[in-house]
Amino acid sequence: MSRLTEEGPGPSGAGADATAEAPAAAPVAPRRRWGAGAVLQTVALVLGLGLLLGGFGLIALDYRPYVVPTGSMEPTISAGDTVLARKVDGGPVGRGDIVVFHDPTWGNATLVKRVVAVGGDTVAYGSAEHSLTVDGKPVTEPYLAPDQVPNTPFSVQVPAGRLFLLGDNRGGSLDSRSHLDVLAGTVPASDVIARVEATVWPLGHAGLRGRTVAFDALGGPAASGPGPLVPAAWASLAGAVVIVLTSLTGPAAALARRLRGRR
Repeated sequence: MSRLTEEGPGPSGAGADATAEAPAAAPVAPRRRWGAGAVLQTVALVLGLGLLLGGFGLIALDYRPYVVPTGSMEPTISAGDTVLARKVDGGPVGRGDIVVFHDPTWGNATLVKRVVAVGGDTVAYGSAEHSLTVDGKPVTEPYLAPDQVPNTPFSVQVPAGRLFLLGDNRGGSLDSRSHLDVLAGTVPASDVIARVEATVWPLGHAGLRGRTVAFDALGGPAASGPGPLVPAAWASLAGAVVIVLTSLTGPAAALARRLRGRR
């Protein structure tokens, strides 16, 4: 009887596979390290974006543009100008403020006029003096054109909580003088939507409409000071400049390295 003998695997069997050299592992890419320049660039971009969006957002939330349809506020504001006005939201309005308002008794239009008297004032214009008076005190108005047509004489006691409004173009403005038969031509202070701070279009007329000091000697509610429009605009501009300059640093540095490598 023959005895079966177990033979081990030959060179081509599983043993050969076990002793074969294992394939090399794929090389691991080194982690990218941020240098000081990259960190500074990122910080600058974040700062620039914050300034740009913060300034623009403040203007968008606090201001509204309005197109002035007529020349009733010339020479301060011309017909067709787009003005930027800060929302009042029930805040105080003073003498000398240029305001945007909507009063149903004056029609359905949104109008722009200047406040010349507030509740409790006696506002008058006499043909002899050819000047506006408030509580008997003459008011010098430097914003009027020198060739203004004389006003029709009037004298009005402004009720509490109301405003007397005139256009700077006294010879071509339908204002409180045209509505003297209805509550002495006054409008509720609550009808004021915003205060004009700047003209933004066309560019040839662009500029700030600064507060007037014409009524300061009277005391009481004088023209309002400027809002955050200027600092917000500068912040947006600065942010845009920072973003542009920072974005150019990378390509500029790469170009400089390339030029150095060619020498």
